[in-house]
Parts: sequence; C-alpha cells; structure tokens
Amino acid sequence: MNKYTLRQSMILFMTAAIWGVAFVAQSVGMDYVEPYTFIAARNVIALVVLLPYVAIVEKSHKKKDRQEQQKSDHKLLLIGGICCGVCLFAASALQQFGMKYTTVGKAGFITAMYLVLVPVFGILLKKKTGVRVWIAVVIAMAGLYLLCIAKGEFHLQEGDIYILGCAAVFALHILVVDHFSPLVNGVKLSCVQFVTNTVLGTAMMLLLEQPSASDMLAAWLPIVYAGALSSGVGYTLQIIGQKGMNPTTASLILSLESVVSVLAGWLFLHQVLTMRELTGCVLAFAAIILVQVPLKET
Repeated sequence: MNKYTLRQSMILFMTAAIWGVAFVAQSVGMDYVEPYTFIAARNVIALVVLLPYVAIVEKSHKKKDRQEQQKSDHKLLLIGGICCGVCLFAASALQQFGMKYTTVGKAGFITAMYLVLVPVFGILLKKKTGVRVWIAVVIAMAGLYLLCIAKGEFHLQEGDIYILGCAAVFALHILVVDHFSPLVNGVKLSCVQFVTNTVLGTAMMLLLEQPSASDMLAAWLPIVYAGALSSGVGYTLQIIGQKGMNPTTASLILSLESVVSVLAGWLFLHQVLTMRELTGCVLAFAAIILVQVPLKET
C-alpha cells in the first residue's frame, strides 16, 4: 500500500468513526424534534463550521490561480454540490423516517447495503471492480449481518423499506462524490452540498412540520454533534478521502461506522458485545484488510 492510499484510507476511517458515534446523536435527537427539523438544523451547524475555513483557504490562494479557473470551476462546483446535496438530503430523510419504524440493528445493516449497491451501480457507469473487491464485499456484508441483526429476526417492515431506499441513495451519493471530488475543491463542494441540503430541509420543515425553538434547544447537543462533526467534518473528510480512491473500496471503509457504533456503545455505555457481534466485527475488518492489501505483480 503506497503512502497516498494509506493516507486516504485513514481519512475515510476517521469519517466512519465520526459517523458511528453520531448514530447515537441522531437517535437521541429524534426524541425531541421531527426528521426535517433535525436535518435542517444540523446542516446549518455544518455551514457555520465550514464557511470560515473556506474563506481562509480562498483568501490564501493566489489571485492568478483563481482567475484562470474561476469561471469553469464555479459552474462545475455548483452542479456537483447540488447533485451531492440532493442525494444526501434524500438519503438522510429516508434514514430519519426509517428509524422511526424499525430497530437500530436493522437500520445499520440495511444502510450498509450500499456496500453491494456501489459496485452494482458502478458497473452501470462502466467502472471496473475486481473479484477481490467483490469477495471483500460479501465478507463485509456477512460481518455486518452478524453485528447488527439478532438471530432469526430479519424481516422487512415499513421502516426497513425506507432504510433500503436510503442505502440506494447513499450508494449514488458515493458515486457522485467520486465523480466530482477530483474536479473541484473538496471543502467548497461540501459547502454547496450543505447549502442545498439546508434549503431542502428547511423547505420541508416549514411545509410539513411545526418546528419549536424549545424543542431544538432541548436537542442542542445531538444537533451540534451531528452538524459540526458528522456533517461538517465527516462529509467533508469523505469528499477529501474519496479523491483518487476506488468508490467500492471507499464504501467498505465507510461501512465501518456500524462497527464503530457498536464499539462506542461497549466503551462508553458499557454494553456487552456477544460472540456473534464480535465475529461480525472481525469479518468487517477482515474485508477492509483484504481490499487494501495489494496483490503481487507477476
């Protein structure tokens, strides 16, 4: 593994760790506010975190570099950011609604179906995916099944269908990020993504929900964590980390959020891992190792 691949893999693992812990914040936040309100609030926080950084980076760049690429970059950045934002909003909304009607274990497993959907969608986009990666996908899915689903409990309910739709849109989001991240500034792309997400979330919140300032204040901690870290930092790290990486490999690493969420519960909430869950963790990590270790050239 070369240094660049190792660095990008570590960035994506950091993303998975942030998302895994944020799963708790997302669940707790739903106790106080409705789905679109939570989405709108967390994305406002994400923008507050990102915009000062973008201003600093923009100011530090040389004027000549900006003037040469400004026109083409702005158009591409706007298109890419809106596409990423629409995908992220749809996936987030489906996940929030799905969590109201299904268990956390099922939600974690079904969301991880993007592991399979990314390479499947990639075939339609004429992206090459080797046999070794497909084997790693199967191992990772088996691990996540053992980790998230209690023995003999799996069957689709209304919430499961929402989460399955979420997985499909997340897979599309990964491929859209894979397309645009090498072409534009990753942090700026993330900002446009969150502006789009905020606008859509706010519009749906005002149309379909009755947001309350007192409820949002009661949920300030999960909203701030989900907005500042999961959205502001996490999705930006995803865009930066995916640059130059195979999207299926990236999705495998990002899927470790399910493993991290269980480990976080064990470390911080003193929840005991069963042998079945430990086996799932081992299989998930084995899949990551398999896909990252290069084959010897003959």
